[in-house]
Amino acid sequence: MAWPDVLLPTTVMGSHPLPGWFLYALEGIEAGRFGRIETNEVFDDAVDMALRDQEACGIDIVSDGEMRRHHFIMGFFGRLAGLRRLDPPRRLGRPFYDTEPLFEATEHVRAPHGLGIVEEFRYARTRTALPIKIAVPGPLTLSTPIKRGEAYRNRERLVLDLAQILSAELKGLVDAGADFIQIDEPNFRVLYDEPGQLVELFNKLVHGVKAKIALHVCFGNLTARPRDRRSYAEIFPVLKDFRADQFVFEFASRELAELDQWKRYGGDRELGFGVVDQKSFYVESPEEVAARIRKALEVCAPEKLVVNPDCGLYETPRWIALQKLRNMVEGTRIVRGELAGRKGRRPAAAAAPARARKGAR
Repeated sequence: MAWPDVLLPTTVMGSHPLPGWFLYALEGIEAGRFGRIETNEVFDDAVDMALRDQEACGIDIVSDGEMRRHHFIMGFFGRLAGLRRLDPPRRLGRPFYDTEPLFEATEHVRAPHGLGIVEEFRYARTRTALPIKIAVPGPLTLSTPIKRGEAYRNRERLVLDLAQILSAELKGLVDAGADFIQIDEPNFRVLYDEPGQLVELFNKLVHGVKAKIALHVCFGNLTARPRDRRSYAEIFPVLKDFRADQFVFEFASRELAELDQWKRYGGDRELGFGVVDQKSFYVESPEEVAARIRKALEVCAPEKLVVNPDCGLYETPRWIALQKLRNMVEGTRIVRGELAGRKGRRPAAAAAPARARKGAR
């Protein structure tokens, strides 16, 4: 994969905004009005659209938009065996975390045919020449809607089974050519209280995965609302113990709160810097983006800084999301120009993928 030859590469979190035609088509698919061929065409076209949108905005490292998934992780449960679907805890009122369906484990959970993420990557790889980041939900996040039932004595065993499924998916991605994988764990703090447990689980998950690994920790994004208290204070002290090349954190929605802690805890890792707030209808100007990047450069070396939105865009209206991405790219270019002028040369190349840079983990 050709890595972007710029400082401050721009990227996205994974999910892309859903246009009206796609939402309308999903209703037809769910109602059984589409056959297999038409269904495949819908999802292929949606991925193509997501990639073209990102390319047009000037994004350096793109994603397939997670267009084949449903509500972040819910589409994966149709591929997991050993689960029984339960009714949502609440049906009335505004959709929120308690209106999603739950599942109960009736036996140890398995994925006989994988989660389909490898196939997502393979298709996207044929549709763009740009570097691709593929996002994968972490085992804690995937376990969120699952009640352990009588199949598991404790929740830890369920999470480990999911981690085993996901580890196989990660290695399948590498075999397919993926060299930049992001693990999404917005529920990192919800299920485990001890940071050391989080480190142990994550390191088991990525053991032997020969790719650049990013860990994305946010606070939830359903209907643009957080699920948890919005602070990284408890995990900052153990960042050095994670086998991750990059940490991806949300800062824009929190007015850059805790950014100063990166200088103390970031070490030699890359920072995926959340510079625009996908939860807000306010569209940050390029100048505001540039000002935020300058603040990040006070605590992070430019060759270690990656610019991205706070979180995924699937809950954000497309017209706003694309303007945010365009302004994010333009603001980044402003700072690149400043860095080049300061050094009297063009911005240097970004770091190469971990697989090429330092081999197997």
